[in-house]
Amino acid sequence: MSTRPNLLDVHGFGIDLHRPRRAPLTLVREVGFAVAAGEALGLVGESGSGKSLTSRALVRLLPHGAETRGSLTFEGEDVAAMRGARLTRYLSSDAAMIFQNPRAHINPVYPVGDFLTEALTCHSGLTRSEAEARVIPLLAEIGIPDGARRLNQYPHQLSGGLLQRMMIAAALVVEPRLVLADEPTTALDVTTQQDVMAILDEQRRDRGLAMLFVTHDLELAAAVCDRIAVMYAGTIVELRPAADLHSARRHPYTAGLLAARPGLGEPGARLPVIPGRPAAAHDAGPGCPFAARCAFAEERCHVERPPLIPDGDGATACHRADELDGDLEIPSPVKERT
Repeated sequence: MSTRPNLLDVHGFGIDLHRPRRAPLTLVREVGFAVAAGEALGLVGESGSGKSLTSRALVRLLPHGAETRGSLTFEGEDVAAMRGARLTRYLSSDAAMIFQNPRAHINPVYPVGDFLTEALTCHSGLTRSEAEARVIPLLAEIGIPDGARRLNQYPHQLSGGLLQRMMIAAALVVEPRLVLADEPTTALDVTTQQDVMAILDEQRRDRGLAMLFVTHDLELAAAVCDRIAVMYAGTIVELRPAADLHSARRHPYTAGLLAARPGLGEPGARLPVIPGRPAAAHDAGPGCPFAARCAFAEERCHVERPPLIPDGDGATACHRADELDGDLEIPSPVKERT
């Protein structure tokens, strides 16, 4: 376990969406984790598990009508309570977010130089030329040569990989202490994904940044993160050091995700699958949210929600974790239940 002080602490965090004339919709429930200074934590899970919403809550980018429970603190300070100049400083320099689709977040009618220098000119008091002098060397660091020319180009003139590098540069140029990377490689081809993640990981380590990395890809998260938090139905079901993920995973959902990864097995062999459809937080019943899809579930699992209990260097939310330890092989193929 890390002995470094926590930069970010999340305790009992939940998100409810209030709707006119209808009951509130629970999107995230009872999430808790910490990220130390210089540490990378991966949030992994299927679509709808609440990982992106959790990361966006850290920079207060929640949809209209969303109400939060629990606490999100940055160096002991409640993010939800920040106001005025303190909130501006937190959002413009303490924390920075890298989004998964740069074309949706970079204004297409302005040169990318405007996007890269805006935070420096608006919040750091630099002139445009001073801001460009800081940006251009950073572009070279992340594999974009001829930075002065690139600053005058428009988003449509750049490839997806180059635009994502621009997103990374915009996040790093303000010298944040916490980087939130929300599936930054989703829209990229495999080779470009590797390049972008190598750049992001190298910059994180060189600068000593804390990072929350949101992804569907367990293997990718394990390669670039120190610890992995696996989310399902709006809550964390397992938390484990990345190096121990394969050998020490204790939750059936984590085992199912790992087993479903393509490998170098027999050509034409079917991959194991997790039966059923992913559950949202508001669909989960009183028991374990994964019980309906779990091959190891018993009666207790359907009626009693398991807490996230520490075990060694990690934590697991499973009633049968101790009993099933080392016996979570998912048979192949697994057919969908009807």
